[in-house]
Amino acid sequence: MALDGATAEDNNLREWLLRTADEDGHAVIEIEGDENGAPYAFSVGAWRRFGAPEAVVIGLPVDMAQPLIDLYVRRAASGERFFPGLPYLDFFDGVPVVVERVHRMYYPEFLGSAFLLYPSGEFPALQLIVATPKGHWPWSPDAPAGFAQWQPVLTESGRPESWRPGIDGP
Repeated sequence: MALDGATAEDNNLREWLLRTADEDGHAVIEIEGDENGAPYAFSVGAWRRFGAPEAVVIGLPVDMAQPLIDLYVRRAASGERFFPGLPYLDFFDGVPVVVERVHRMYYPEFLGSAFLLYPSGEFPALQLIVATPKGHWPWSPDAPAGFAQWQPVLTESGRPESWRPGIDGP
């Protein structure tokens, strides 16, 4: 079913998203980084198929971002729920991952193609935030220089909002 007023390209992408979500449970859209920002990837279809928030990952290489999203969706599809502020150590070999709720102001920029499946924009999204191999988070004072810009936190404040770092979260 084509969207009213959409371009042929948008309608083709929507059909691919629907088909891929139906066959694989979700689709992953990957955006290359450039001088203005880091690469990122996001899921489309997890909410539609499994009632799981869509996921976005920023700053990881493609060979890490898509497998992380794929694993998140598989786990969410099997009933696992992810809670902001809790470190998950079993995505990457001991490298912690936490989730944060994505503020809706970031949806158009970081989840734009998802609007082809959810034209109203009414879908939840979580950001999967990956620490450095040494366990530093983008908001850590001892994080590598530029890490906070390379992996921005997509909350209204740009910092964790669903927990307090060092108190009830990492």
